[in-house]
Amino acid sequence: MVALVNTLTSTEAEQEEWRLRCDMAAVFRIAARLGWNEQIGNHNSLMLPQARPDDPPLFLINPRGYLFQELTASSLIVCGLDGKVLRGTGELRKVAFHIHARIHLRRPEAACVMHVHPQYLTAISLLEKPELALSHHNNLILNDRLVVDLEGDQPVGDNQEGDRIADLMEGKSIMLMGSHGVTIVGPTVADAFDELFIAERTAMYQVTAMSTGQPLRKLPEQLRRRWNGPWGEKVDARLHLDAWRRVLDREEPDYAT
Repeated sequence: MVALVNTLTSTEAEQEEWRLRCDMAAVFRIAARLGWNEQIGNHNSLMLPQARPDDPPLFLINPRGYLFQELTASSLIVCGLDGKVLRGTGELRKVAFHIHARIHLRRPEAACVMHVHPQYLTAISLLEKPELALSHHNNLILNDRLVVDLEGDQPVGDNQEGDRIADLMEGKSIMLMGSHGVTIVGPTVADAFDELFIAERTAMYQVTAMSTGQPLRKLPEQLRRRWNGPWGEKVDARLHLDAWRRVLDREEPDYAT
């Protein structure tokens, strides 16, 4: 089952959902600060834990029509994998449904899915041969987690295309989508956020270095980490998100309302 199954009381389930809502709202606000999103487009989702095994799988996502900087913990909507909005105010954007619901359905490890258009990863996606070079220390862990999709030449408009994306991501956590942007998946909000953050920073270094016109260095192949497990098992993903939340608590405390 795509959702995490726990044995929770109703109160515990509500408390856990609120904690997750606050994490998600924080990530939306951080993404807005960093310029990752495309006006009112782009979307991030998170599977909610099931209190009981027979509960239907549900996911949190941002409603259509809002800037990331406007979103709060309580403004996120809850949807079923059929795309119906079950709780909250607003509608689910069609393209978000076809990407997120299908990945959640077909990739059990993808509890959190982030689809954004950050400047440098998106710039690399526009190249004839999009790739992350093996040039920065970050590439030693990132590159084996990456898949490049060169078949999605137009916006996602149906479940078949969503399924193709989900299947292509099997065993990978980063999809560089040709002429489009990036999709990152992770077992937690912190995992997906931190991996996206590091991938975008690494892309920034690469694009900046390429702009000099000099060839990029290549690190030895044998130094690659060959790690495809949870991102947070190798880096301080949770601590990173907690640090940002402390900043938001001081500067944008309404995110957690």
